[in-house]
Amino acid sequence: MSKKILILNGSPRPNGNTAALIAAFTEGAQSAGHTVTRFDLSRMKIGGCLGCCGGGKNPDLPCVQKDDMTLIYPAYREADIVIFASPMYYWGFSGQLKCAIDRLFAVAELDPNYRNPIKTAGFLMAAEDNLPNTFEPIRFYFNSMVQNLGWTSCGCVCAGGNLEAGVILKKPEQLAEARALGESL
Repeated sequence: MSKKILILNGSPRPNGNTAALIAAFTEGAQSAGHTVTRFDLSRMKIGGCLGCCGGGKNPDLPCVQKDDMTLIYPAYREADIVIFASPMYYWGFSGQLKCAIDRLFAVAELDPNYRNPIKTAGFLMAAEDNLPNTFEPIRFYFNSMVQNLGWTSCGCVCAGGNLEAGVILKKPEQLAEARALGESL
């Protein structure tokens, strides 16, 4: 059954390692018959969450801020699967991605009990380090977020040892893992 997949790309590098993971994942997902929508967050104007709890009044424009999140909200609501893609920045998602994640709360505000739409989620991440515990903090954050939102994890690709932009192209096994995740959905 075809699924709608939303990719939120938190990488500022258009031809970087995260972009290569996304391309491989997308190839796999599309080959399995899924539809993929991608937003490159670093090219968008998205303000940080104001913590105002003033959203949730308009299903079409759930946040009080009127910026490029208005483009993401419809795709988010329609998506079956949300893929968070980011380089590792200080053992977490990039600021661009974290900002967009925080702003998704406005959609939860549409429900009187602040329930989020139920999704399946995964993440793609490239990192400089390739130590055994490199990805522990982000795995903990992601798994906690998924659990608390009542979502299901479809998996993740953690590609270590990738500092220079494009170096992952010399690591076909990491790209194959991203492609396989896309195919498996």
